[in-house]
Amino acid sequence: MISKVYSAIPYGYDGRIVEVEGDINRGLPAFNIVGMANKTINEAKERVKSALTNSSFTFPDKKVTINLAPADLAKDGSFLDLPIALSILILSNQLLESDVENRLFVGELSLDGKIRPIRGIINILEAAKTAGISEVYLPSKNFEQASLISNIKIIGVKDLKSLFLHLKKEKEIKNPEIVVKKKETGASGPILDHIRGQSFAKRALAIAIAGHHNILISGPPGAGKTLLARAAANLLPDLSPEEKIAITKIYSIATSSSDVITFRPFRSPHHTASSVSIIGGGSHAEPGEISLAHLGVLFLDEIPEFPRSVLEALRQPLEDKTISISRANLKATYPADFMLIATMNPCPCGYLGDTTHECTCTRNQILAYSKKLSGPLFDRIDMNIAVQKVDNSDLLKPLENSSKEHNNVKNTIKEAINRQYSRYGKKDVYNSSLSSHQVSTLLKLSKSAEQFLYNASKKLDLSARSYFKVIKVAQTIADLDGAPEISEAHLSEALTFRKR
Repeated sequence: MISKVYSAIPYGYDGRIVEVEGDINRGLPAFNIVGMANKTINEAKERVKSALTNSSFTFPDKKVTINLAPADLAKDGSFLDLPIALSILILSNQLLESDVENRLFVGELSLDGKIRPIRGIINILEAAKTAGISEVYLPSKNFEQASLISNIKIIGVKDLKSLFLHLKKEKEIKNPEIVVKKKETGASGPILDHIRGQSFAKRALAIAIAGHHNILISGPPGAGKTLLARAAANLLPDLSPEEKIAITKIYSIATSSSDVITFRPFRSPHHTASSVSIIGGGSHAEPGEISLAHLGVLFLDEIPEFPRSVLEALRQPLEDKTISISRANLKATYPADFMLIATMNPCPCGYLGDTTHECTCTRNQILAYSKKLSGPLFDRIDMNIAVQKVDNSDLLKPLENSSKEHNNVKNTIKEAINRQYSRYGKKDVYNSSLSSHQVSTLLKLSKSAEQFLYNASKKLDLSARSYFKVIKVAQTIADLDGAPEISEAHLSEALTFRKR
């Protein structure tokens, strides 16, 4: 007798359908799993046996063989516990083949028959939709995430026995009511009203966030660079439904989180983090920090302290907004459309140019420190600003107990983003993501602005990439001002952010 139960596994940023086939024959009692299964899946034999027995089901006293097709697809994890158990129930005539027809099952079994949550549930549901499967049974703790995917019936299951009763139409499973609680942002706390002075830096942050531009903030220790970066996290616009799905999908793959992500991520890896943890990789080609920062902010504090290899590896995702990871058994492409906020000191000791502290660095040390950011990497940073320390006499002056400045800037950013939506007709396109061809065809410069930019580019010896970045930053400034085209004033301000 042969049984067949459909399931799926996450595979990189996608999902793959797996057919769990079962066969039962006379012979010495045995339980074998074949089909390129790793150790985690082979261990499912003991979990499935115990779960069936402890749920008052009978495990057949015969030779049972489970095949996971396609056999050439490497399979990992505990996703297939539930379909393996159902396949055995069919082989032992405790369930009928028709009870599982055109349905997909996925979940990890505990020894007492309860169904534990799994990672990558959105990948699995997308694979099921593509395959034309209309009904998916999954762990109840994954139901909130799964509810983000529309046009497919999902049923959250708590244990093996309740699933059996549902399939036999004896006791229907009722899905819980979803109440999504908005989680706190990744960097809650500081707002612009809490930052003393630094009006130029605040303006730069507003421009960077409105156009999704990468920004580098340099200045001496104690100037408030980190505070500015963390305040930027609270200026980020709300997520659209599509963006919510994209971010939740990545977090589900990488962190096994069963929550719906309702905020834009703010990731701040330490400078000792490995290249794999930031870029992604490992034996299973998992996403790294740059993908976990997708549609949010990647904050690199003291960027020159990061290994040169890590910084150079950022060049391709900063340009392409994706990262491709190749391993022996898997090639995965993850999204990495993040906004980079980086900080650095002007020199190793941090006090170059500080009027209150003497710099102790030699000229060679300063040159070596500045060269930690290569020209090609620096060229991919849209904006570069320098901040100075606020005078100590101003530090204890009382601040207004309000968020008026912060709210005003956030509203202005929202209006500028809406202008970009209207111009490009898409919600995932910002000024910073335009190609050079799109800049030429979609953005309008006044005649005087064109001549001004031509003269400035010759004088400053701008590269082609820098030339277009200046135009894109100027367009964001125009959007913040509500101007119909880019003027000389917009270009002039944009050029102040290109100094190294």
